[in-house]
Amino acid sequence: MTHPNTPKGTILEIIRMSTEDGPGIRTSIFFKGCPLACSWCHNPESISAKPQIQWIQSRCIGCGICVDTCPEKALEQTSEGITINRAVCRGCGLCAEECPTTAMELLGKKWSVPDLASEVVKDRVFFEQSGGGVTLSGGEPTMQKDFCLNLLKELRGRGIATALDTCGQVSESVLAQLLPYVDVLLYDLKEIDSKKHKTFTGTGNEKILANAAFAAHFKKTHPYPKTLWIRTPVIPGTTDRADNIRGIGNFIHENLDRAVDRWELCAFNNLCRDKYTRLAMDWPFAGRELPEQSFMEELTRIAQNCVPQVPVCWSGSTKLQQSTNQKQPGKNKDAGIPLSGC
Repeated sequence: MTHPNTPKGTILEIIRMSTEDGPGIRTSIFFKGCPLACSWCHNPESISAKPQIQWIQSRCIGCGICVDTCPEKALEQTSEGITINRAVCRGCGLCAEECPTTAMELLGKKWSVPDLASEVVKDRVFFEQSGGGVTLSGGEPTMQKDFCLNLLKELRGRGIATALDTCGQVSESVLAQLLPYVDVLLYDLKEIDSKKHKTFTGTGNEKILANAAFAAHFKKTHPYPKTLWIRTPVIPGTTDRADNIRGIGNFIHENLDRAVDRWELCAFNNLCRDKYTRLAMDWPFAGRELPEQSFMEELTRIAQNCVPQVPVCWSGSTKLQQSTNQKQPGKNKDAGIPLSGC
């Protein structure tokens, strides 16, 4: 059992019944804080390690209770709604506690290891029936290394299979401590060119590539992790280049030495636009369209040719395609349809 003085973790969200974060039905725990700043990030609220407040306009009744409650006077009620002075707000969450309609929401709450483990273990029956488990995601779970390690140990002790979803921008020593308690490692390889990687994410990829090779070797020489999945986000105008997919494929073939059990290409989606608005952040991909199914299939073929020994698939939604000979009246060509090659 976990020592009572173990530091608490800052958790953004718990998502149940997920089928996208590892095998089977999963409960995904999203950690706050990330060492990267991907320009396309679909969870911008997870980048900062500190708790944040967001205002959800559709829930607000304009009562002004939040403004009166804020001890830092960081909130102001205007004709356009509630504005948040983020230079002053310290994320205490008092406004969210007092808001009668949950229009003010605290992003990032403190959990103890026993309480969080007890919460996710409620879904045990779904894990057992589907071969699923609990996925630690984010953000980047390894930024809260001690909490992450103790949670993995606690879940292992309760007989729950675990997955760790990581960007790889972490010290090798931290990985070495965590991997013995991980059943499935989900490892992101976003961009093979280090200069482009730095442009897209704020840092080069040297440590990420080195840690991928370390994790692959660790898997082959230790009982855990049992499974290694590589995941690559397919982002328009950035990582969706054929040369990038070939480069990652060649890296997997040459450096990960048959340790990879699956390579997944994850299609871009634009469902996070409202998140950026609520956090008063600009998102350069707001006007980008979903990829077409044929494009994802072509990238998958390119990837598979690079790593014939590794199953390659794609996941996510794609936009509806219209044939010039077969128009579909009433259909929105930009509407996403949930398809997957996985």
